[in-house]
Amino acid sequence: MDLSQGTPMIAIPGPSILPDAVRAAMARPMPDIYGGPLVDLAFGLLERLPGIARTSGRAFVVASNGHGAWQMAIANTMAPGEKVLALESGRFAVFWGVAAELAGVDVEVLPGDFQTPVDPAALEARLRDDTAKSIKAILVSHVDTSSSVHNDIPALRAAIDAADHPALLMVDCIASLGCDRYEMDEWGVDLTVGASQKGLMCPPGLGFVWAGERAISAMDPDRPRVSYLDWSKRIDPQMFYEIFSGTPPVAHLHALDAALGLIDDEGGLDAVWARHQAHADAVRAAVSAWATPGGLSLNIASPAHRSNAVTTVQTGDIDATELRRRCAEQAGLTLGIGMVTMPDRTFRIGHMGWHNPPMILGTLATVEAALSSMAAPMGSSGIAAASASIGDALNRD
Repeated sequence: MDLSQGTPMIAIPGPSILPDAVRAAMARPMPDIYGGPLVDLAFGLLERLPGIARTSGRAFVVASNGHGAWQMAIANTMAPGEKVLALESGRFAVFWGVAAELAGVDVEVLPGDFQTPVDPAALEARLRDDTAKSIKAILVSHVDTSSSVHNDIPALRAAIDAADHPALLMVDCIASLGCDRYEMDEWGVDLTVGASQKGLMCPPGLGFVWAGERAISAMDPDRPRVSYLDWSKRIDPQMFYEIFSGTPPVAHLHALDAALGLIDDEGGLDAVWARHQAHADAVRAAVSAWATPGGLSLNIASPAHRSNAVTTVQTGDIDATELRRRCAEQAGLTLGIGMVTMPDRTFRIGHMGWHNPPMILGTLATVEAALSSMAAPMGSSGIAAASASIGDALNRD
């Protein structure tokens, strides 16, 4: 039976659900782009963006998805023939490395897997072996969207320092910004990349790079540069068009302004992180309750390394593709596709951005209903466990 009539629900790990205020902001007519309110808005956003990454460093905006932010980081800090180390804990730090490789950079991957975080001891050992200090940068995902692992960035910074290595620490926060606690300066990160379409509650189309002093210093003005991505004019823009290297992404700037306003209205990042923690706890409680031999289980075994933005679920003997089909076609719920080694045995639940308990509990109830329709093995009710988890959160100050 098709029960999917009504407003569909998206529970994928980005693009995330757009708040009404963000959608309304994007509907404004096109303004004068040479002066007036839009110019003030753009310069104001440049001043507000460092706070999102908890840094005093510079923020750069590129009209792109997260891959464009990767490219901007590469183009301004790396040269062909230089060596970087990508830390595997899923797909995306490795993908960032592939982008660097296409730019002529020598990329080495520190092997990992899809169920555990990067091992700081392995990183330290590799850097100690690099006696020539030839590794210029280290690429890592704070949260890998494919595996849902949450890497311990302070521990990785400590490993770099223990090895007395000068490599830049460059962190992909595309999935985690606005969802998981992130402290760029406190944790000793040199460069952070992000994007608009996940925890920042905007449509795809804006990439961000936050660069500290060491990353800025890596920019070589004598090296051939990619004009559109070049920091040299953007770094201290004197004219409006220099912020964006051309025509600004007008609708997205209004969307970002509205989204940052919603974060402020909620009480700032600490309040937003606490909300994400509560929702993620409910999802994990549900999956843990469903868990049974041959059935569902959490992909990340260590509770300390599970993301508050996305949860990857292993389905054992259950066909994840059929589960996702029933949820989408018969119940109006879209779950994230599996991106680990067996995509037909995994799916992902995105719980990032503009979410509340009815949305989270509705998602989980629909998954449980679909599992029941498939006669899939379940240990106990995930809805009962998730509801209890949300109840505990409602009792907190």
